[in-house]
Amino acid sequence: MAPGETDLLTRNPWVARRALTVAEYHRMGEVGILTEDDRVELIEGQLIAMSPIGSEHAGTVNALNRRLVLAVGDRGVVAVQNPVQLDDRSEPQPDFAVLKPRADDYRRATPRPDEVLLIIEVADSSLAYDRRVKRSLYARHGIPEFWIVNLAAGEVEVCRAPEGGQYASVSHVGRGGVLEPQLLPGAVIPVAALLG
Repeated sequence: MAPGETDLLTRNPWVARRALTVAEYHRMGEVGILTEDDRVELIEGQLIAMSPIGSEHAGTVNALNRRLVLAVGDRGVVAVQNPVQLDDRSEPQPDFAVLKPRADDYRRATPRPDEVLLIIEVADSSLAYDRRVKRSLYARHGIPEFWIVNLAAGEVEVCRAPEGGQYASVSHVGRGGVLEPQLLPGAVIPVAALLG
């Protein structure tokens, strides 16, 4: 996209737009319009480009994956960068979704909000997007807990109690703290172990 294209459409809200559905988004993948190399997700009917993954982000995902799987055990399914279908117009691909156990391990259907225990986004260049867009989106769909691993600040923002499209509780846990998902008591993860 050329510089200024987004501004052009923003300055002209009368221009008709057509939102995609999740079914249309999947069909685009099936026919080859979108491929595995296209780093996009569907948010509010719009294809949103996802930030490239740098080494710090990737290393944090690796560390968190190892810790989460051990901490959660059989009490949940740890899904890494897999989709969660929030409704017919939004299917984000969070860095992590900890899901309720299901016999098919979500082979037959993409998880829905009522199957999510926790969503985690690792943020470096995506911090503003994760705070302004994803936090509100997840709260609006009743995701009970959402963490943003803020690499620049060296802390994790813990968002709980979705209410009216926002999280009623937002706290910050620093490098010396520990994380424990509200719906998975005892699944303790030291923040320092994630931040290297």
